[in-house]
Amino acid sequence: MNVDTKTTPADIRQTRIDNPKLRERDLAERLGISEAELVAAHCGHGVRRIAPDLDRLLAGLGALGEVMALTRNESAVHEKIGPYDKPVPGKHAAMLLGKDIDLRLFPRHFVHGFAVEKRDETNVRRSLQFFDAHGDAVHKIHLRPASDVNAYEGLVATLLSDDQTASVAIAPPPATGGAEPTDTPVDTDALRTRWADMRDVHQFIGILRDLKLTRRRAVELVGRDFAYRLDNEAVAAMMHEAARIALPIMCFVGSRGCIQIHSGPIRTLKPMGPWLNVMDPSFHLHLRTDHISDAWAVKKPTKDGHVTSIEAYDARGSLIIQFFGQREEGTVERTAWRSLVADLPAYAQSTAA
Repeated sequence: MNVDTKTTPADIRQTRIDNPKLRERDLAERLGISEAELVAAHCGHGVRRIAPDLDRLLAGLGALGEVMALTRNESAVHEKIGPYDKPVPGKHAAMLLGKDIDLRLFPRHFVHGFAVEKRDETNVRRSLQFFDAHGDAVHKIHLRPASDVNAYEGLVATLLSDDQTASVAIAPPPATGGAEPTDTPVDTDALRTRWADMRDVHQFIGILRDLKLTRRRAVELVGRDFAYRLDNEAVAAMMHEAARIALPIMCFVGSRGCIQIHSGPIRTLKPMGPWLNVMDPSFHLHLRTDHISDAWAVKKPTKDGHVTSIEAYDARGSLIIQFFGQREEGTVERTAWRSLVADLPAYAQSTAA
């Protein structure tokens, strides 16, 4: 059921009441609106609009104590439980470098902010939710039973907006297109030379920018010595094996405005339909394995030797999720991680006519 553009905030709230168990993202899709519009419709009804000011937000979040940080894209949901420690503000990029919650944040994508309260018969669930210009969620912070509610209210008060209207201006959705074009000429020699000369994985973004390449196109073209395609089942196989041997890994999931990182072992894996779920005490991951269009093993040189990642992409060529072996800066990559990746099944190209 899609509603037209004349749907009012009252209509949206009524639809929410009529569908109490439907997740916000799914309900917004059913209504034909963005998730930010769905949340904004509840301003004055358990929702308060707040300024998406990352500097003030990061300065105040530590006082809340234990919370749950959530970052997601279309195909993966990454949840970490702990305090917001060690904030590093920045105009173009900010960071949170805590032991439990590790984030890379891009302020220009924090356009709309809300403090959200949901009440049932016995509980009140509180969260801070932030959305980009298109109304898509970039990051959410959910209070836990141990969170300091007074500190939460104080933070909301400092961020509270004068504008509490129940609607929000949303930019048109970004063009998604189909699969990446493959007929644009690429200087593969320059790509391989720049790739081989890397001494830090962060130089990779500059290579993509200079050569006008997407990440997905670069791994496809750079050559098998640096990147080769895996069977799509290799991602789940890696996760199960890493859990079995308690191998510490790093797991990256990003929205437009945030990259959220888990570092450490994973232990409890629970498949449920197309979802593969990690359900550990302080880390939850929900991955739509059926959305993986292609997966790659990627090697990048650094001053400490090469580092190996596993990257999964969707049908549009967008990065769903990325894994590394956990390592400290200045140390060599774990042999166990390299061996695990080397043993994963490669993609078998069909030779059928």
